[in-house]
Amino acid sequence: MEVYINRHHLLKEIDYPARYKPRHLFRTAAIIFGMLLLFLLVFEPFGVYTPEHKMNYFFICALHALSPALIVYIYFQTLYHFSAGKSWTLLTEYRHILIMLLIIGVASFLMRDLIYQNALNWSIHYFLVEIRNCLVSGIFFYFILRLAGFYYESKKGDPFVLQFTPLKAGGTASRIFIRTQVKQDDFSLDINHLLFAKADGNYIQLTTIDNEQVNTELKRISLTRFESQLSAYPQFFRCHRTSLVNILHIEKVSGNSQGYLLAFNNTESTVPVSRAQLQNFNSRCEELRTKLVARHNP
Repeated sequence: MEVYINRHHLLKEIDYPARYKPRHLFRTAAIIFGMLLLFLLVFEPFGVYTPEHKMNYFFICALHALSPALIVYIYFQTLYHFSAGKSWTLLTEYRHILIMLLIIGVASFLMRDLIYQNALNWSIHYFLVEIRNCLVSGIFFYFILRLAGFYYESKKGDPFVLQFTPLKAGGTASRIFIRTQVKQDDFSLDINHLLFAKADGNYIQLTTIDNEQVNTELKRISLTRFESQLSAYPQFFRCHRTSLVNILHIEKVSGNSQGYLLAFNNTESTVPVSRAQLQNFNSRCEELRTKLVARHNP
């Protein structure tokens, strides 16, 4: 079975994450310290052999929680100093997380002689054990914290940029004839050029793009009537009471559980997705993505 990897999603440039910027790093490190300390005290995940301990178990847990928190703080402070303004992608983030987890594993190995009374503290076996433990627990906590971050932002109501991979479907021009209430106002439209349509009383504003040039024109037709004539084309979605969008032209999605804002290339105009339509919008995007993948990977 062929494994599909969305390379575009991994390599798409995004803003440098706020959680790794200096003004937020102390909070990030404090959260990591608190979560790890609680986890180690409650679950004892990697086994505890008390006779080897040189100190109280609480202080051992505190050291194991403090070390990653300090390394995260120092690593991303240094990284931001040398990388501020440079491009950032998900693949870049995963690479830095992996490097940092390896550093934390080495630090845990170096602390063994301080914590444990064991003649094999400096053996290759324990070096590999510490690296393994840090990779397993680190990857687990990384994704837990990312999910918690998304949940917190959505509940707080602040907009944030969603990880949206633009859908592209090249093809020949597809011009259709649109019938209005008055025959003399009928017009033809190349649907591949349509970015979005917005209701304006008894009219609609059509925003199109052709050769990187964005144009807006007014047509005398209701948005509902216009939508009904595009029903055969699933890329067009009524995302709001006053808006219809061509999903294939969306470049960025931001928002939260209260609604999204859709952005496009070559224009600063945005289109809202109402709260009531969030689930339908996500489903339609996934449906189109599946069809495009199947088309390119028969």
